[in-house]
Order: sequence, then C-alpha cells, then structure tokens
Amino acid sequence: MDKLIPRSRSAALFEEAKHYFPGGVNSPVRAFKSVSGPPLFIQSGNGAHITDEDDNTLLDFCCSWGPLILGHNNAAVREMIIETVSKGTSFGTPNKLGNQLGQLILSNNRFVEKMRFVSSGTEAVMSAIRLARGVTGRKKILKFEGCYHGHVDALLVKAGSGLATFGVSTSAGIPEAFAQATLVLPLDDRKSLSQCLETHGSDIACVIIEPVPANNGLLLQERSFLEYLRQQCDQYGILLIFDEVISGFRLGFEGAAGYYNIQPDIVTYGKIIGGGMPVGAYAASAAIMSHVAPDGPVYQAGTLSANPVAMAAGYAALRQLLEPGFYESLEQKTQHLCQWVQAHADRKGYDFQMVQIGSIFWPTFSRRTIRRADQIGADATEKFKILHHELLQRCIYLGPSAYEVGFVSTAHTQEDLEGAAGKINEALDLVFQ
Repeated sequence: MDKLIPRSRSAALFEEAKHYFPGGVNSPVRAFKSVSGPPLFIQSGNGAHITDEDDNTLLDFCCSWGPLILGHNNAAVREMIIETVSKGTSFGTPNKLGNQLGQLILSNNRFVEKMRFVSSGTEAVMSAIRLARGVTGRKKILKFEGCYHGHVDALLVKAGSGLATFGVSTSAGIPEAFAQATLVLPLDDRKSLSQCLETHGSDIACVIIEPVPANNGLLLQERSFLEYLRQQCDQYGILLIFDEVISGFRLGFEGAAGYYNIQPDIVTYGKIIGGGMPVGAYAASAAIMSHVAPDGPVYQAGTLSANPVAMAAGYAALRQLLEPGFYESLEQKTQHLCQWVQAHADRKGYDFQMVQIGSIFWPTFSRRTIRRADQIGADATEKFKILHHELLQRCIYLGPSAYEVGFVSTAHTQEDLEGAAGKINEALDLVFQ
C-alpha cells in the first residue's frame, strides 16, 4: 500500500513524552524500537477496536497485552467500575468486593485454596518467591531461559556459560548476589534439569516457570515435560510455581494448571482478573498460604491491594468467563484465524506458522516446532518489522515486537477475523516477496 496511515499527532505526543519519561514511555516495549515509526497514542477503545490520536481506528490483537479477553469498554465491567468509583476509589481497608472476587476465583479453581491480591504480576511473582523461600528455608531459585516473570531482581537473569548455570543479570542495577542465587536452565531439556537438581536440589526453594511461555514467543511445552518437572520438584522437596499472569483465566478459568491437569504449589495471576484495571494475585494451598502475614512470618503488604475499583472490574469480568461455552467459542475463533492465515502461507510455501493455544497466537517465521528461545530464527525481527508495518497500514494492530503474542477477545467477530486474515495474508506476501 502506497498511502501511509497518518501518525503525526502520535509522533508529536511521543516527542513531548520524551521530555517527561525515559525513552518517552512508561514501559519499554511501547517505544516501538523494534518496529517502524512512532508508537501509537491511543485515545479510546471499544469492542475489538482501538482509535489513536490521529483518528485511525484499528482492529486490536494486543488487547492491552492480554487482560481484555472481553474486548475494550465491556459494558458490564464499565458499569460496575462507575458504580464503585461513585462511592470512592481506595480505602486501605478490607472491602466486600474483595471477598466476592476471591470467592468467585477459589470456588471455581481446584488447584488453589487461599490467595492474596496485589497490584501487578511482578508483585505477585516477587511475593511468591519470598513465600517459597519462607516455607522451605532455602535460598536458591530455578527459572528457565525464555520465561519472563516481571522485573523482579532475582529473575531478570539469563543463563551463564555452564550447563546447570547460575544466572547473569540482564539489567543494570541488580547486585551480582541476587543473580547468583538464581539458576537458569533451557526449556524442554530434561537432562539439564536432572543434572541441575542432582547438584543443587537440596538448596532450591522453588522452580518457577510459565507453563505456557508467552513472553518470548509462544514456546509451547510438551505436557510430559511439565509433568516431569512436577515429579522432580516432589522428589527434591522443591515448590513448583506456575507463573500464570498471561495463561491464567486465558486458557480456561483454571489456567494452564487446569489445561494440563498439573498441580502447582503456588500460582501467580494478573491481567484478566483485574478486568482491565491494575491487579495481580498469588495463590496456593491453605497450608502454604498460612505462612503469609499476618498468619505467618512471610511479610507482604500493599496499600492498593484489593482496592475496590480493581475488585469490581475483576468481578464483573470473571463472571462472564464462567458462562457455558465461553472458552470453547473463543478458542474456535482463534483457531479459525490461524487456519485461514496458515492455509495461505502453506499454499505459497512461506517459512511461517501461526502457533496457537486457546485464544493466544504467535506469528513466527519458521516451520519448525519452537520450544526454546534459542530456536527462534535470527531474521525473525526484521521480517516481523515488515509485517507489523504493513498491518498498521491496513489498520491491524499487533504488539510491537516479534516476541510478543497476540490475543483474540470475545469482541472479535467472525467478520473481523476473516478480514484480518486477508490483510495478514497480503502483508505476508510483501514480507516474502
């Protein structure tokens, strides 16, 4: 397409924002560094669409990075937020809405018995790690390369040079001692896991994993690997943490734990349970959660934890997720989108696939099965940059990174998805021309 969508107002706002915020943004990926042009400044969203400050209306597959499973400006969520805000925004006290949301979640999830609300996924993970250390009395933690768990000091690490290696910080400002308390292994590698636990198992408090790794591509793991991980944790007395900030309430109401029928010891949640408002939570058995203050010695607190506005939004959202056929319908929509695009790529012989689970998808420039971050092709970023640019011109919005996944919401109609598939196919033709 020769004509570019207008972005002058967004560009001007971005230049202004650089005077106020590092890089002009309040979260790094928003800066559009790995794609083209200035980031879009969004003024409104409704249903499956967003409208930017240049009055471009785009079909949105980012969905605020996942939480908007019902689409933008869902009527029930909006009305409950307005009703709650009219009574106040925060009290720093218990409130009935927190009870209602907690009861709704726990009564429909076989894998957890008690929970604690916090204000972000990062805070949930940080708290879960502290809890695991408090319960076990051990210091070390084990994570996997390619899984992201928020900007927690001990988890912003990558693998070092050894097989069963201690972590190396991926950010300035993290003391070496923090990284050295973290072991990092490749995903989908039983041998490395076994060797690591033989050496360090008695010192490891917890293993943390995204059971559906979705922050560095969609690195779908085999059920058998997750089952093996569960078995190994049991053998060495290690707590298994499922980071379900993305997969929780997205694959099903019980998240990946329910999808794979694997019992984690602690689960972290975020995104969807806030109905679009900032929220997070960690949950476990009653026995493990009894270690959390004020019942136990593991301290964690938060002024805005379980604030009434977030609880109201979450309650209004999650009730809709429990409607019969909700997840089946959403998965079917996503499958259709991926199948329409994949069929075109197959006909043309493109080195491309739409990886999909539930209502999450990932366009990736490879035909091979990708389970680890190091298997992603070196040219993926450049090809995605073209794809992202061409889709913007066709008013389709994906997250601005080759390593980010896309989401389908209930607000996406069959017409939306068929139209999007055609535009994605047009864009792929230009990527591979």
